[in-house]
Amino acid sequence: MNLIRRSAYAVTLPLLLVALWWVLTIGSSSFFVPKPGPLAKTFADTWFGERFTTDVVPSLLRFAVGVSAAIVLGIALGLVIGTLGWVRRLTEPVLEFFRAVPPPVLVPVLMVILGVSDTMKVAVIISGSIWPVLLNTVEGVRSVDAVLSDTCRTYRVEGVDRFRYLVLRSASPQIMAGIRQALSVGLILMVISEMFASSSGLGFTIVQFQRSFAVDAMWSGIVVLGLIGVILSVLFQLAERRVLSWYYAQREVQRGR
Repeated sequence: MNLIRRSAYAVTLPLLLVALWWVLTIGSSSFFVPKPGPLAKTFADTWFGERFTTDVVPSLLRFAVGVSAAIVLGIALGLVIGTLGWVRRLTEPVLEFFRAVPPPVLVPVLMVILGVSDTMKVAVIISGSIWPVLLNTVEGVRSVDAVLSDTCRTYRVEGVDRFRYLVLRSASPQIMAGIRQALSVGLILMVISEMFASSSGLGFTIVQFQRSFAVDAMWSGIVVLGLIGVILSVLFQLAERRVLSWYYAQREVQRGR
């Protein structure tokens, strides 16, 4: 019953919005606002074919590589910076500087350094996606419970075991929150990186549709991006529930008190 209720909640608002969109566009002759029916047909004609493999798949591969690298680097650096006070004090000014630089402005710089290539696009995604993971990992490590830390020290739980069973476990809720933000940022930067000197990808294709005044096709590309975002959100929630099962169980116990 709960699954049915959650599914109903998930589809009710989108269906209402589509219905409202259909009602508002009845009799409309606007060139810039497509109707649901023609847009659905354009969506199927555009993306259920060769364009899926030539544009969608390359974009998803760049996104996956960039975000995965950002997650690994962010967690690794965050553990070191959060654990060692002198490293945190040494790197904090530099981290604050680069965090304040908007990643899109790095695209021309990375194009000069790395050339117009997939490596450049992946680097753009990493340059923006790493910060939520890194900063959340640092804060998660710093907020480890002092009592638990003393308990580990008393029972001589040190080295790799301390990182595995205390630090990572305590910081994992904030790390997962950082990964959630990184997914959104990575998707945005994937599109932006493909809008500059690219010959494939969703960002490139949407810009080409816009320049050729193929409005319905342009909107269909935006719909593809929205659907990718929804799928990523669902997959992340499933993974988060699995990784943080102990955390949610603990919260349920606390609520039941």
